[in-house]
Amino acid sequence: MEQILSDFIKTSFQEDLRKGDITSIACIDKKKKGTAKLIAKESCIIAGLKIAQSIYHTLDKNLIFKPIVKDGQKINKNDIIFSISGNQQAILASERLVLNCMQRMSGIATKTRKFVDEIKDLNVTILDTRKTCPSIRFIDKKAVKIGGAENHRNGLYDAIMIKDNHSDFSGGVKQAISRCKNYLESNRLNDIPIIVESRNLHELKEIIKIGGVDRILLDNFSIEKTKKAVKIVNQKIPLESSGNMSLKNVRKYALCGVNFISVGALTHSVKSIDLSMKCI
Repeated sequence: MEQILSDFIKTSFQEDLRKGDITSIACIDKKKKGTAKLIAKESCIIAGLKIAQSIYHTLDKNLIFKPIVKDGQKINKNDIIFSISGNQQAILASERLVLNCMQRMSGIATKTRKFVDEIKDLNVTILDTRKTCPSIRFIDKKAVKIGGAENHRNGLYDAIMIKDNHSDFSGGVKQAISRCKNYLESNRLNDIPIIVESRNLHELKEIIKIGGVDRILLDNFSIEKTKKAVKIVNQKIPLESSGNMSLKNVRKYALCGVNFISVGALTHSVKSIDLSMKCI
């Protein structure tokens, strides 16, 4: 993760700076020092402080970063989030990258916390999905964790997830499961879980009969069908509800008795939080 973050920061600076911040170079003495503070323009769950610190110290290790709050903390409008002191040119050259990351991460964390709070009294785990921004998935998923939910698989490499197209291309869900089990066994990948998507109750019964899977994903099931699915499975296999989840219906699905609920909206439609950097 440290290497991924380091590469991301270096690539981002290359994109934005290239040969330098010519505005700051032109009008600010390169040796002059100063202080700026990050201020919340709206209430939110703050996220991204550790990444912000890494950004600053990548550009200038002598910058002094002083956090006022912690990642995952609820803050109010006009609250000060952190101060940054040191070379003025470095502070300004880092500003947009820090804001872009923290505004996006705080938006994800804030939305995630709302979903988590909706079902906090129930034994159900909120999960994210792979519907993230390309190349910065690690940022999106970190923000989900800060918001209080858990990460689904990180990519196509760390879990078997048999979806409808896999089943169709394999000639059916039975063939897909069998081939995946054989693949894991032959390659000694015993720590890789198998998750199977079910499109309807008939397919659900077929998956249960086949067995050997770690979780069944109920794709776009109605509330009534979800209740039937929970009764059919009878706690034999963990169940995950997925598809068109919102704050209006997430509790209804949780009350059906599923173990997990995956929510693509946590990351695929992000509303960034309004944060502002001000020089002191």
